[in-house]
Amino acid sequence: MPELIIGVIIFVILLVILPGCRVIRQFERGVVFTLGKYSGIKQPGLRVIIPYLQTVSRVDVRSTPIDVPKQEVITKDNVTVGVDAIVYFRVLDPAKALLETTNYVYATTNFAQAALRDITGNFELDELLSKRDEISAQIKEIVDKETDKWGIDIENVKLQNIELPGDMKRAMAKQAEAERERRAAIIAAEGEKSAAKSVAEAAQLLAHTPGGIQIRTLQTLEKISSDPSQKTVIMLPNDIKSIFKA
Repeated sequence: MPELIIGVIIFVILLVILPGCRVIRQFERGVVFTLGKYSGIKQPGLRVIIPYLQTVSRVDVRSTPIDVPKQEVITKDNVTVGVDAIVYFRVLDPAKALLETTNYVYATTNFAQAALRDITGNFELDELLSKRDEISAQIKEIVDKETDKWGIDIENVKLQNIELPGDMKRAMAKQAEAERERRAAIIAAEGEKSAAKSVAEAAQLLAHTPGGIQIRTLQTLEKISSDPSQKTVIMLPNDIKSIFKA
């Protein structure tokens, strides 16, 4: 008799209790359905449900990145560019995520694509390149508002690549090269101006220094004479007189 009772207990455990045991991981929440009707949320840990009558659907509540595929967009100034982005979202209400849409990840991705096309099309190319953070913030606001009804929070949106047409890339490269040449010319001119100013100051100083010009001439002759190459120095009588006078 005791063996029979033990057998019945084991049978009940195997048939009823074990099939009803569910392990919910820390980053998941279990959405419970009783006879197909939503009946609650199971928190992480070992949870027991009524087997055969209840089912559990697990929902990942971690921050999840999704890639928004490249979209061809016509900017406000009629330039066709390719733009892609990445969206970070988190499920705040697992029940809504399962009950309000058939696939919340797919739905979020598609709505982000539509918002990306709509928002970027309202900017000119220069603004698109320089105001990425502002554009990303606008996309985030629109997508976040729409996905609230699905229990999803949009944490961040980042524009990644902005692909320009080939002819536009070449034109921008030429413009950048011209700008570099312009800056180089300005820097060279500033250098020449500075050098000329220094020479003028030195000449003025020598002119007001007694014997300065003559000493400078002797120093120049000394430098020339140290070079072994053949050279001819022609000095005018006035120059010779001024040197010896110095």
